[in-house]
Amino acid sequence: MFFIDQILHLTVILILWYYWQNVDLSYATILTEQRLIYLTAIVAVTIPASIAIKVFVSQWLPETTDIDSASLTNAGKYIGIFERLFILAFLLTGHWEGIGFLIAAKSVFRFGDLKESKDRKLTEYILLGTLLSFGIVIGIGLLVLEFATMI
Repeated sequence: MFFIDQILHLTVILILWYYWQNVDLSYATILTEQRLIYLTAIVAVTIPASIAIKVFVSQWLPETTDIDSASLTNAGKYIGIFERLFILAFLLTGHWEGIGFLIAAKSVFRFGDLKESKDRKLTEYILLGTLLSFGIVIGIGLLVLEFATMI
């Protein structure tokens, strides 16, 4: 009920905005080439990047199950998606220091888990996945910046 209420509120606000501002909502004004580039990048860094990372690092999956039993279902996947979206936003807005902050914050949170597990393979597995994730999104972000300036 809460979400339905919020959607209805948002719908009324958008209708009133459209009515008073005489906004042109044609296809050509909404989906410009630049917006399509940004939308493609957003989609690429979510599920497709998750699948690519999972396929690549699955060959080194550690055999410890202690960490998996104590974690939330699919939490790592969603954390990775949000992490990549944040990195893309930082990159596209020119805030590279935000990426450094994200790396530092992730290191602080992961340090205790990795220190307690004393499992070198798990540490390398997590580091490999993180670096691959960051590399993918930085590559996509730089391509977006390049293509967006060409238009």
